[in-house]
Order: sequence, then C-alpha cells, then structure tokens
Amino acid sequence: MDAVNAGIVALNDAFWAYLLIPLLLILSIYFTVRSGAVQFRMIPDMFRAMRGDPGLAPDGSKPISAFQAFAVSAAARIGTGNIAGVATAIALGGPGAVFWMWAMALLVGAASFVESTLAQLYKVRSADGYHGGPAYYMEYGLRSRWMGVLFAIVITVTFGLVFTSVQSNTISAAVANTVSTASGTDAASWISYAVGAVLAVATGVIIFGGGRRIAKTATLLVPFMAGIYLLMGLAVVAMNIDQIPVVFTEIITHAFGIREIAAGGIGTAIVQGMRRGMFSNEAGLGSAPNAAASASVSHPVKQGLVQTLGVYFDTLIVCSTTAFIILVSNPTFTEEAGPTLTQNALETNLGPWALHLLTLIILLVAFTSVLGNTFYGDANVGYLTKNPAARTGFRVLVVIVTFLGAIGSGGLVWSLADTTMGIMALVNLAALAVLAPIACRLLTDFVQQRKQGADPVFTKDRMPDIENVECWTDEDLARYKGSATKV
Repeated sequence: MDAVNAGIVALNDAFWAYLLIPLLLILSIYFTVRSGAVQFRMIPDMFRAMRGDPGLAPDGSKPISAFQAFAVSAAARIGTGNIAGVATAIALGGPGAVFWMWAMALLVGAASFVESTLAQLYKVRSADGYHGGPAYYMEYGLRSRWMGVLFAIVITVTFGLVFTSVQSNTISAAVANTVSTASGTDAASWISYAVGAVLAVATGVIIFGGGRRIAKTATLLVPFMAGIYLLMGLAVVAMNIDQIPVVFTEIITHAFGIREIAAGGIGTAIVQGMRRGMFSNEAGLGSAPNAAASASVSHPVKQGLVQTLGVYFDTLIVCSTTAFIILVSNPTFTEEAGPTLTQNALETNLGPWALHLLTLIILLVAFTSVLGNTFYGDANVGYLTKNPAARTGFRVLVVIVTFLGAIGSGGLVWSLADTTMGIMALVNLAALAVLAPIACRLLTDFVQQRKQGADPVFTKDRMPDIENVECWTDEDLARYKGSATKV
C-alpha cells in the first residue's frame, strides 16, 4: 500500500508541476491582460461589492448575500492547509516559497474573477435564491453537458466526500493530541469515536438546513476563527518585531538567490510556493464559483470581484500569518518538521497554552471546511438531478463520512483526491479559456456604469447575443433594493 501511495504522490507531483500550474499561470496572464489587470485596479470595488443588499428570494426570505457567499468560499478555502500546508511548503522550499505563494495569489486573482463572474451570469433560480457553478457555465455557456456532468461528479466526490472525511480526521487527531498533551498519556481509543459522533451530529444539524443555514453558520464562524488566528500571529510578530526586516530579506533572497539557483533550490521554492498558493486559495480550480453563483447581486461582476478579494484574504493574510509565525522564530527546515513548524513556533513564543488554542482553531477551520465542501457538493448534486431525494441522500452520506473520517486514516484517499482535484481544475480551466471574453465584456459594462456614477445593474437584454442565460431579467432586478441609487 505504501508503494501505491508513493506512486500516486509522484504522479501528482509531476501532473501539478509540469501541466496544471503552468497552464493556470499562462491562462491567468491572459486573463490579467484581457481584463486590464482587474485584480489590481478594482480593489476598492471589491470591498464596495460586499455591502450590497441581496433583496428577496422567490419564497419571500432573504437569499444568500454577497458577503455570505464570500464566507462560504472562505470556509472551504481556509482549511488546515493554511496552517500545516504552508509550514510544509516552507520546510520543503525554504523562505523563498512564501514569495512565490504571494506571486501566485496576485496573478490567479484574475482567474478567480473570471470563473466567479461566469458562475453568476449562468446561474439558475431556486426557491431560496440561486445556484450554479462551473457545471452550469459549461453546459449553458459552452453547450457541453458532458463537461458539466464530469465536473459535477468529480467535485462532489472530491470536495463533498473525500475532503470532508480528511477534515474530520484532522479534527479527531488534533483533539486526541491535545488530550494526550494535557494528560501526559496516550488518548483513549474512544476519543476518536466521540469526536466523530459530535462532528456528525453538528454537521447534520447545519447541512440539513440547506444552503442558507450553511451560509449563516459560515458568516458567524469564519470571522471568529480567522480573527483568533490573526491575533495570535500579530502577537508573535509583535514579540519578534526586530526580526521582520530579516524575514522579508530571507523571503526575497531565497526566492531569487544565487545560492538557491546554483543548488537547484529555487525550483523547489517556486513549485512549493505556487502549488501551496493554488491549493489554498483554489483560484481556477472551479470550487469557489459554486458559492459565488448563490449570491444575490445586481451585476455578475460584483461577485467576481468579491471572490477575487477572497483569494487575497486566504493567501496574503491567513497563509502569510502562518509564514511569519514560523519565520520570525528562526526555525530549522526539515521535511519531517513541516507540519510541526507552526506548533513549535507558537509554543516557543506564546507558551504551551498556544497549542491548545491552535487545536481550537484547527477544529474551527476544519469544521467550516466541511460545511463549505458540503455546499459545493450539494450544489452539484442539484445540477446532476432535480430529484430532492438525491440531495437528501448526499447529505446523509456527508454525515456518515464525517464520522468515518474521524475514526479512520486518510493517507491514500488524500493522495487520490489530489488527482481528482487536478482533473477537476483541468476541465474548469479549459472552459474558462473559451468563456473569458464574456466575463471581460461584463467587466466593461460594469466599469462604464460606475463611471456614470451608478451602482451597476445588469439584465440580459444588455447583451442579447449571449444565449442560455436564465436569470438577469427585470423580475430579478426588481428584487434588489436601491439598485438605481448613485454611489
């Protein structure tokens, strides 16, 4: 089994390093040029777009707002990879990996804008608002049902089930580690079963409430967990403020240093930093657009901008916090020490209690990732079939794998998930390459309205040549409050 896992890991490394990441970089450069560097010049509009009123859903209740959709995608993005994954990237690629992680985030923000704007354009109505995602813009934009079906199946299995089990396993291991540390003995075997049962019940209570309940829960938990972690990071940085210039110097010199080039280390830094950035912010993978499509906004570009901000929040803020916690502590870089670098740095600077607080943070980020992943899977099950029983069955399955993940081991499953996630990203990027001009046309329309001093609104009769658009009618527009106000 170890040999099989090693083979899959080697295949994944080659697939991501030599095909997927270069493809994403090439397309992101194209998106950046075609959009006039939207991810840089539209930052003020990103914050402005999160304040919009979502209006009313067909059932008379509030639909998912722009900020709630942002929170759902952040819940899925901000997982244990932001804590352990960044540490591993630094352990393998050195401080220079952080620079390439930043560079990746800045560039792929354009890909995030394109995919989320398209998800908004091709979304469809539901009783509680809207839903959509890459499967929908593949079918309606490209007229390729088979691509939509393939994508929907892969993301449902990968995010909705596999990643859910891995996150619950992470929670179980973190709790067991805290119990062992506190008691001085190995945690009892029943701990994992208890954790699994509690997680399964909590997950069930939330996900059976539908997308609105998931969105509301994410809106409450994401700012809380991110706030705690960022405060810990600020505390560590403040205690080592004199090391900040040194850290920045290390990041830059290791990213471009002659010594690293001579040793071949610069290649490792680039690959590790970019791959970690892509794993973390998910730009171009096709996951976040499922949340973006659910938002009720007055123009597709608004949610595209909001989701681009999500890339910056995840990588430039949360992942950077982990990086600085580690680097100001002058760590020793070894592959084995990767996941423990964050823990050791926190314990060294803040004391043993920081380990237990980190366990709480891991619990929160992993649990919210379960919710966000379930949201993605649920939306794609709805694409595959309109039978309500299928979505109910999927939610039951999520509860089951949440419990099983807590008591099992997910090494091989995680490696296989890397492969399926790569396939998912490849299909999504192929669709974006063809449909990007439509997203750029929408951006031009948005900018023109902003220059006129209006809060931009969109109806499909503004671009009648774009076919298979279900929403964006006068009926949809009437649901928004104050859509004609000046800004």
